[in-house]
Amino acid sequence: MFKLITLEDTIRIPPETFGNPLEAVGHQQVKAKYEGVVDEELGYVIAVTDVKVSPIGKIIPGDGAAYHKVTFSLLTFYPKIQEVAEGEVVEVADFGAFVRIGPIDALLHVSQLMDDFISYDEKQGVLFGKETKRKLMSGDQVRVRITAVSLTRAGSSGKIGVTTRQPFLGKLEWIEEDVEKIKKKPEKTADKGE
Repeated sequence: MFKLITLEDTIRIPPETFGNPLEAVGHQQVKAKYEGVVDEELGYVIAVTDVKVSPIGKIIPGDGAAYHKVTFSLLTFYPKIQEVAEGEVVEVADFGAFVRIGPIDALLHVSQLMDDFISYDEKQGVLFGKETKRKLMSGDQVRVRITAVSLTRAGSSGKIGVTTRQPFLGKLEWIEEDVEKIKKKPEKTADKGE
C-alpha cells in the first residue's frame, strides 16, 4: 500500500553549503537520509517531497554546521499481510517466481502457485501445471495476496511472500477463465430447471 506521510526532523546543513538556497540544500539532506531506506515503521521510502526548512537554525559548539528543523512528506510503500496486489512476474526459477509489487520483488513460492503438480522448464523459464496446463513466465501479470512481510532486519531490503492459491488470484488470464466458468454454470442449471 502506498502512503504519503508527513514528518518533522532536524537536519544538518554543512558549512560548505552556506550561501546556497536553504530549501535546495535541505531537500538534498533529507533525500540522502530517507530515500531508499527500508524501515519497520515506514516501509519502503520511495521519494521525499514538499520539503520546508525553518530559516532559523542552531550551531552546536565543535561543529561548524547549522541544524535546522524541517517538515517534509515521504512517499512510502508498506505491504500489509492479507492485502491483494497486482504485479508483473520479473523472474522465474525452479523454486518459484518473483513478482514486482510496487518498488519491490515478492517471492511467489512454487508451493503457493496453484493446486496442481508444477514443473519447471529451465530453457523456456516457465512454471506449468501438469493437469491444468497453466503456464507462468516472466512478463505475466498476476494478482497475489501478501502472506508474509519482514522489514525488521537492519541493512536488508526486507522480504515479502505472496500466494495465488486462493479463488480469483493468479495470472490475470486464469482469473478471467475462472470467472467465465462461474458465469456459465448458473445458465446451465437455469436451463435444466425450466
